[in-house]
Amino acid sequence: MEVPEARLQVETLARNAKTHNIPYLGLQSRSQGIVHVIGPELSFTLPGTTVVCGDSHTSTHGALGCLAFGIGTSEVEHVLATQTITTTKWKNLRIWVEGAFAEGVRSKDLSLYIIGQIGTAAGTGAVIEFAGPVVESMTMEARMSLCNMAIETGARAGIIAPDEVTFKYVKGRPLAPENASWEDAVLYFKSLKTEPGAIFDGDFRIDAKDVSPTVTWGTSPEQITPITGFVPHPEDFSDPSKVESCLQALHYMGLEPGTKMTDIKVDKIFIGSCTNARLSDLRSAASILRGRKISPTLKGAYVVPGSGLVKQQAESEGLDQVFKVAGFEWREAGCSLCVGLNEDQLEAYERSASSSNRNFENRQGTAGRTHLMSPAMAAATAIEGKLSDVRNFLPTEYGLINSLPSHPEYVDIKESEEEDSYEVSQKINTSQTIEDDDITAGPFTSVSSIIAPIHRANVDTDCILPKQFCTTILRRGLGDALSYNLRRHSDGKPEESFILNQAPYNKTRILLCTGSNFGCGSSREHAVWALLDFGIRVVLAPSFADIFFNNSFKNGLLPASVNEKNIAILQKEAEAGRTITVILSSQQILDQNGKEIAMFTVDPRLKRALLEDLDEIGLSLKLNEHISLYEARKMEKWPWLDTCLADGWKR
Repeated sequence: MEVPEARLQVETLARNAKTHNIPYLGLQSRSQGIVHVIGPELSFTLPGTTVVCGDSHTSTHGALGCLAFGIGTSEVEHVLATQTITTTKWKNLRIWVEGAFAEGVRSKDLSLYIIGQIGTAAGTGAVIEFAGPVVESMTMEARMSLCNMAIETGARAGIIAPDEVTFKYVKGRPLAPENASWEDAVLYFKSLKTEPGAIFDGDFRIDAKDVSPTVTWGTSPEQITPITGFVPHPEDFSDPSKVESCLQALHYMGLEPGTKMTDIKVDKIFIGSCTNARLSDLRSAASILRGRKISPTLKGAYVVPGSGLVKQQAESEGLDQVFKVAGFEWREAGCSLCVGLNEDQLEAYERSASSSNRNFENRQGTAGRTHLMSPAMAAATAIEGKLSDVRNFLPTEYGLINSLPSHPEYVDIKESEEEDSYEVSQKINTSQTIEDDDITAGPFTSVSSIIAPIHRANVDTDCILPKQFCTTILRRGLGDALSYNLRRHSDGKPEESFILNQAPYNKTRILLCTGSNFGCGSSREHAVWALLDFGIRVVLAPSFADIFFNNSFKNGLLPASVNEKNIAILQKEAEAGRTITVILSSQQILDQNGKEIAMFTVDPRLKRALLEDLDEIGLSLKLNEHISLYEARKMEKWPWLDTCLADGWKR
């Protein structure tokens, strides 16, 4: 399937990279693949660096001891223009893992177990350090899976102190320091560890023996259970918001409370994604499938390596043949069914067993149903055609799997690079141009409107704007796609009961979400653009996910945090169809008679930026002298840092 908008997006990237002389691993390169796989592979990711990317799962790179976090489009622009980023100090959380895993348990199981224990908002405003004997014993690839899933707790980043495992992984890779520079780098890397007695804002203890092969049953990564468990009943939860979330999830997933997880049949299997598409993941799944066939009841089974190099090494080991003989499709490197932007999608009501990271509603296809698990669990499920316990299929050589080399032997980048086309051959059929694509609405003062209420917790960015609308390179024109899967039936006809389809709420400028953690999920700025294009200028909620929160201020949308008491007051105003006024300067909310009925909180720095419509790039560039001084000091302290990257691309 060819998508003109996607083609334009890729070709524009290629053209711009060539114009500005930026190294580019195009579609024809054997080194290309998912950014969170190829970054560590090439050693672009190094301990002690700050790594940002326009994708929420940038947290993956923290496994190498760097500060890595996802940012939105406006912040990407800021970084490219200034090599800086503005942020506030984050909290520190630690998750200490001790004990020992039982057979069949992987780092993906640990990730899901942790999210189930602490929830999808516990990490909001924080960086999580993973530590303890179990983490120290993990391979680098297992650590990457763990840090990858940190974002699903709401955290900005996950991080693991670099150690000998890290150094062994990095040494000799294409962009790593060499010779004497390597020795200097390692001395610095060794200093990057938490000091004894450090104080954390939150400290969680996990005993690995409590972790079993784990799967999700619902539409959030926190809705998990051991594979030996059952679909829960709403009354199993005491928190009213979790009761409501359970009811919504059961309805969407088409599940009955009390159902054994191992009785749930699936239609498709997906092994891949930036969470689990590395060589060790493919080996793990192949070890389960060797000598076996997938169930004839399956409609599809896909293995998608995370990079061209992973694919090459897997084929050299014969893993591709194991998958093919078992009945899987062996694909080219990429994201595939994780995000479902191309033809790799679930049909309506199809159910998948997936090694990816998100099971949000419609994530893998409109009305598709996703169960998250480890690659080995997905392989076991493929054999039986229903959710299955990997422990029933463990090979006798199971204990030897992790003793194999954990990464491919790397070829020279230049030898594997082929020329890509940089010419944009197609244009989107639109009257808009990039030049008139600014959606910001100038300084924010106040907004008066009726309120449109939505009664959900953990409203994710895929819910706000489905991913199929995110291939555009324009910011305007997304209003009609806002909450598309809630506003439309599968045939495209309007869902009349949804609030934004009802007059007068379809003209609202203020959205009220009564549940917490609004905007969780992707770092895509498109969700904010869709809200603004629809006409919404204010979102009121008990709390917001960090990246969405930041993206809102970059574009002139006010995300205002309101306590539960005031949420109830505002809900009554919404139900009565009365107008309210939100005033940013005083942080007041007034009723239609001008009486204060609520207050909201907002960060002072972000408040000023919104009130004055400040250009953050311009403000940063005013500090150019300070930036230059920092860069000079950096080169004195870590001379190998920039030179190894520059020299690496020339090798």
